[in-house]
Amino acid sequence: QVQLIESGGGLVQAGGSLRLSCGASGRSYSSYAMGWFRQAPGKEREFVAAINWSGDNTAYADFVKGRFTISRDNAKNTMYLQMNSLKPEDTAVYYCNRAASHFSETRDVGNGYWGQGTQVTVSS
Repeated sequence: QVQLIESGGGLVQAGGSLRLSCGASGRSYSSYAMGWFRQAPGKEREFVAAINWSGDNTAYADFVKGRFTISRDNAKNTMYLQMNSLKPEDTAVYYCNRAASHFSETRDVGNGYWGQGTQVTVSS
């Protein structure tokens, strides 16, 4: 049984920062790519960032490049999303995802397991 639990969301003013965490249960966490997605009200879920199984390759959506940083600590079974220079349009529920296949790369996220999400609200 795989469980993904997000934390770190909240209310922040535009220009501020937040760090999201995704804790994962289950064995072999370190052999899977992980990713962050988000869904704003009335919109479809969209890709934000991903990190491959070994942590040496990352991918970002264009709208977060230079502002967000994804990382992972395999010893703690945890993935992070450092979000800086937040904008009101970043307001959404942020979801953690674990890829379905072993030794997966950033392109493999979006399937597999999902967390329940954490709300991020950026006020103007």
